[in-house]
Amino acid sequence: MAHDHGHHQNQHRRDRPVHEHGHDHGHLDWAEMAPLLEAQAELYTPLYRQAMTWLAGEVTEPGLVVDVGSGPGVVSCLFAGTFPGARVVAADGAGPLLERARERAARIGAGDRFGTLTGDLPGVLGELDYPADLMWASQSLHHLGDQRAALAALAGHLAPGGTLAVLEGGLPARFLPRDLGIGRPGLQARMHAVEEDRFAEMRASLPGSVADAEDWPAMLTAAGLKHTGTRSFLLDLPAPVTDEARAYVITWLSRLRDRVGDGLDAVDRATLDRLLDPGDEASVHRRRDVFVLAAHTVYTAQRPS
Repeated sequence: MAHDHGHHQNQHRRDRPVHEHGHDHGHLDWAEMAPLLEAQAELYTPLYRQAMTWLAGEVTEPGLVVDVGSGPGVVSCLFAGTFPGARVVAADGAGPLLERARERAARIGAGDRFGTLTGDLPGVLGELDYPADLMWASQSLHHLGDQRAALAALAGHLAPGGTLAVLEGGLPARFLPRDLGIGRPGLQARMHAVEEDRFAEMRASLPGSVADAEDWPAMLTAAGLKHTGTRSFLLDLPAPVTDEARAYVITWLSRLRDRVGDGLDAVDRATLDRLLDPGDEASVHRRRDVFVLAAHTVYTAQRPS
């Protein structure tokens, strides 16, 4: 089946659920990023489990599941658990992350039915030994310039009757109340607005970028598939959060400050600095009102039999 093909090492346009919108992914050290990526995917596992329960009711037992843009394989391994009779292939542009995926699969006892493909997406999928019964693409397509062409390419690697599940969109994650008691209310909404602009700039700068309405059912239909469902899934971790969730929020805010801080005014930057100062009583290190609330949308489509 598919093994790790190390000769494909062009790692540009990599995307993970860490929402590095507007950032230059080509210069990231993926081995260094792996623990953060794993921590986020593990935190979001309740949401992914909901999505997989839904998918399990939508598809017949698949023989081959392909995770397109798998990162370190947390979700790939959840698929291995959801479909114990399936072979799972994690495909990604970053070899160090796929090493982690193989290690994780071995730890859960799925190593004998777990493979990896290293290389640019979607082209590396041409190295699959046979078509996929279920293909999962979570926030990876929006880092490809021509999303319609990418969907058509993915559709070409589906078995007749196979299903493509695309996780894109949903709602921005929220971690803090509107009024923090410091600075101006609405800080996170303003950060999201700057991030939306950066995301649009990122999309426009991609090689072969095509501006397109992100109507995923229409794009799936244009790729020759039959749109079969749309469903959104909620991650609701209310305050007080676990240490793991708090650490994720701290990391997320810190990375967001690096990416969009120059797009905020001085008052908001000062508020963000206080939120990230471990010595400040108002910081996310100490606040009891930190939470995690997010929604992701999954679109499914089937290749005609």
